[in-house]
Amino acid sequence: MHRFPSQSVINRLKLAALFMCLQWLLVPAAIAILVYSLFHRLEHLTLVAFSLAGFAVLAGMFRWIFASRARCPLCMTPVLINKRCSKHRNAKSLFGSYGLRAALAITFKGHFRCPYCNEPSALQVRERNR
Repeated sequence: MHRFPSQSVINRLKLAALFMCLQWLLVPAAIAILVYSLFHRLEHLTLVAFSLAGFAVLAGMFRWIFASRARCPLCMTPVLINKRCSKHRNAKSLFGSYGLRAALAITFKGHFRCPYCNEPSALQVRERNR
């Protein structure tokens, strides 16, 4: 497995993965609450749905900020941002998103496979020989 050059890259990846997972949870929740509130004409739930949508937008912005500098240690491509590059032929997606699969692996497993080069990377700092 490949390892990262510094702890700051690992921290950026973890934060970007957390915000991506949060965004994928907030958007369906906001849509479901909005549909329910419009169907039953409940104004306070409509405000809750719009605030959840606002938090999802904020989570997306924070994800973009942190993920833009968190790159795969081998191919140097940002893992959690869709760069519209060719994915590896064996890369797997989750709900149509290659980044979501990597984000869940980063959050829960501590390692991931890059969707662009399909190489495994551990969330550890590589040792330097002195």
